Amino acid sequence: MVASPSKNQIHNKVQAERKETILTPRFYTTDFAEMASMDITDTKADFEAILQEFKADYNRRHFQRDQDFNQSWDHLSDRIKEIFRNFLEGSCTSEFSGFLLYKEIAVKMKEKNPLVAEIFSLMSRDEARHAGFLNKAMQDFNMTLDLSNMSQTKNYVYFKPKFIFYATYLSEKIGYWRYIKIFQHLDANPEHQIYPIFKFFESWCQDESRHGDFCNLLLKSQPQFLNDWKAKLWCRFFLLSVLATMYLNDICNRSEFYEAIGLNTKEYVHSVLIDTNRDAAKAFPVILDLENPKFWTHLEKCVENNAVLSKVASSSLPKPLKFMQKLPYYIGNGWELVQMYFMKPIEITKGIVL
Repeated sequence: MVASPSKNQIHNKVQAERKETILTPRFYTTDFAEMASMDITDTKADFEAILQEFKADYNRRHFQRDQDFNQSWDHLSDRIKEIFRNFLEGSCTSEFSGFLLYKEIAVKMKEKNPLVAEIFSLMSRDEARHAGFLNKAMQDFNMTLDLSNMSQTKNYVYFKPKFIFYATYLSEKIGYWRYIKIFQHLDANPEHQIYPIFKFFESWCQDESRHGDFCNLLLKSQPQFLNDWKAKLWCRFFLLSVLATMYLNDICNRSEFYEAIGLNTKEYVHSVLIDTNRDAAKAFPVILDLENPKFWTHLEKCVENNAVLSKVASSSLPKPLKFMQKLPYYIGNGWELVQMYFMKPIEITKGIVL
């Protein structure tokens, strides 16, 4: 008699077969030789100071599962469990992607730029802790990620060093605002604290903020990445990419998760995007004008388009017909993003929003 597969085996299989989309966390690589050759002479004292912050390792004893995890989660509905799996999987993948990138940068930079290499190594330490803690939490919902296998099977996207710095700065800062707002909401509304991982978010997000500050310093140490018209265009591009991706991912795919912990999804996402955009003014020469209502109107149109795309994707139509039905909505999303990109940005001069 053949044994029936366990729930864990089923969910692992489902996880392995999930398809990547444009909103799936990516794995990155870069020009390590160029990064290693960066001149940080003028900002060396600042790098040495932030290295001491990383060495202090304030969270070295933070990520320890306490007695609150020692309970059954069978009282949660199957739908809530699936929502948690999706949230934990996406978060774990993102953290593990950062770990791999930072670790490789540290190894490749060590000989020529040991100071910056050591900071990247300590950043990879933080991300490994985050990924491991999330992966352990996934076991409470009958699912795990094979992180070692993932590092070998994932496709890697190449970004030039300056693009890595733009993207990483924004990724770490948006991570900070996501985590701290969830923590603050649940701290004020403990009746929605349906899983104990959220209690760890206050200290967790401090890691994210510290990583973002380091990336900000990297950008400031290389003024050529910020001080010309091309830099302004690229900063707008990365800001729009990160903010629009979060908006579409959360509104289209994670709304049930936020509602499950008592958040209003749209209010939460709006506040995260606004605070992240404001933080970008500390590093970028331009930020987006989120006070312009047209920005949100364009995003909402993308949400409507995505709803149609999902409906077509789940239909039984042949692939060629699906593609033909999807094409106008792909083009529509592209047009909405182009309009957002060319909206007048807010110029930043000497740290002051004009």
